Parts: sequence; structure tokens; C-alpha cells
Amino acid sequence: MKKRIGVLLSGRGSNFEALAESVAAGRIPNSEIAIALSNREDARGIEKARECGIEARVISSKGLEREAYDKLVIAALQEKRVDLVCLAGYMRLLSPQFVAAFRNRILNIHPSLLPAFPGLEAQRQALEHGAKFSGCTVHFVDENLDAGPIVLQSCVPIEDSDTPETLAERILREEHCTYTEAVRIVLEGRYRIEGRRVLIFPEKAQEKK
Repeated sequence: MKKRIGVLLSGRGSNFEALAESVAAGRIPNSEIAIALSNREDARGIEKARECGIEARVISSKGLEREAYDKLVIAALQEKRVDLVCLAGYMRLLSPQFVAAFRNRILNIHPSLLPAFPGLEAQRQALEHGAKFSGCTVHFVDENLDAGPIVLQSCVPIEDSDTPETLAERILREEHCTYTEAVRIVLEGRYRIEGRRVLIFPEKAQEKK
């Protein structure tokens, strides 16, 4: 039986599109994206989902408290029986209620080498700090911002000529590959969480063939 992924997005959906392509190409085997959800009517990622033939819904967050809104999203994801929730540019902080409903089954990707530079404008933070390297981090989501156990990271050197925009563009290319690999590892169950550490097991011999 295929593992079912639910994707939450708020904007253009670049990482969603990369995940969808990886699922279709078999780079994330035995899986399907069961639903894409957004809190914004104008999210381009929703249009992309529909173009791919993936069920897409908009649940507007306007006028709703965080817990009330999350209750609606939880219900939609549970209705689709998702095994894993992937945040792809989802610009909302999840409530403890949401995290509890999918404990250790929510992944996020962040454009820095966490725990450095959490939150918004991570690329600008890195440049202003004078960092020589940045990158991206896929982590499990807990009740705190960009703070859950780290699954995978990819490093991107910072060039002297970089702007937040050029750095973001190079990091994004790494995000697409890193997110795909992290989702595959989690769905295949090739990991164990010990405290804050995520220990990853090698692929079985038959999976490499």
C-alpha cells in the first residue's frame, strides 16, 4: 500500500512541485500525494497541484484563531489518511494541538543550517552575520519554531557577491533534492529518534538494485 503525503503550502509551491515530481518519477517510491492544502486563495502551489491532478483545497485562515483553524486542517488531513505531513512554504506556526495529532509525522524544510538563523529571512540573517556557509535543513516539527530534530542538512557556500536573493536561489536548488531524500528516509522508516538526534539507517541491499 502506498504511503500517503499531505502537503501544506502558502505560496508558489516550489518545494511541493519538487516533491510531486519526485513521487511521480519514483524517487520517493511507494508513495502518493493525497492532498495539497493552503491557507491562501492566491497560492500558486494550489494551481500547480490541480495541474498535476492532485486534490487541492484552500481552507482560509481569515478571522480564525490558530487552534480553530488547525482543527479544520487536521480534519482534512485525517480524512485523507495521510502518513506524513510536509510543510512547503507554509507560513503559519503550527499549534501544539496540530503537532500532537501528527507527532513525529510532520516535516519542514528551512533555508539555513539550523539551529542557525531560524524564522523569516534566513538568507538575509546569514549574510548580515557574515556566515561563510548556509544551506537548508529538513527537520521534524515540534511546538517550537524551526526547532525539531534534524533529519538532513545540505551545505551551500556563501559568496562575497551574494545577495539574499542569489543565496536563496542556490539554496532552493539544494532544498528540492534534500527534501526528497528526507521524505524517502522517513516514509521507508530508515531512522530512529534519540533525544534530539535522528539516526539514519542505510538502505537495504534489495532497495539499491
